[in-house]
Amino acid sequence: MPELQRLRLDHARELFSFERENRSYFAASIPDRGDAFFARFDDRLRALLAEQDDGMGHFHVLVDEDKAVVGRLNLVDVADGTAELGYRIARRAAGRGLATAAVRSACQLARTDYGLRELRAQTTLDNEASLAVLARTGFRPVGDMTLDGRPGRRFLRNLDA
Repeated sequence: MPELQRLRLDHARELFSFERENRSYFAASIPDRGDAFFARFDDRLRALLAEQDDGMGHFHVLVDEDKAVVGRLNLVDVADGTAELGYRIARRAAGRGLATAAVRSACQLARTDYGLRELRAQTTLDNEASLAVLARTGFRPVGDMTLDGRPGRRFLRNLDA
């Protein structure tokens, strides 16, 4: 079973491969990161690590037995005991319950290691897999929205419960 690890500089090569190999797969359901993300990947990674060191975000990778990154999970916009959850799983690893397991682990880390009380998440209504993950992991819908021009929904998860 893949392991959720806090993002480190030595994940750079595998994380870049994960993002590049899954770019079109991800773009089918979430906004594309754009060419600049890949051109300046190392700079962006260093900025994320600095943000993590400052406690403004908590970034994780899901690493398989071969040390390949098969997913990532981020807690961003950390403030006042809350954060926004985002995650993505590689095409080759999808449908095996990895996102559900990773989100459960992240909720535990958010509460015990990062001192958070609540997580927010959002997804489009046509992203059935993400809707299912959020439902299975205790997130409750709190409102509709538009995300990248598509109908979406906001969710909350109280970590104290």
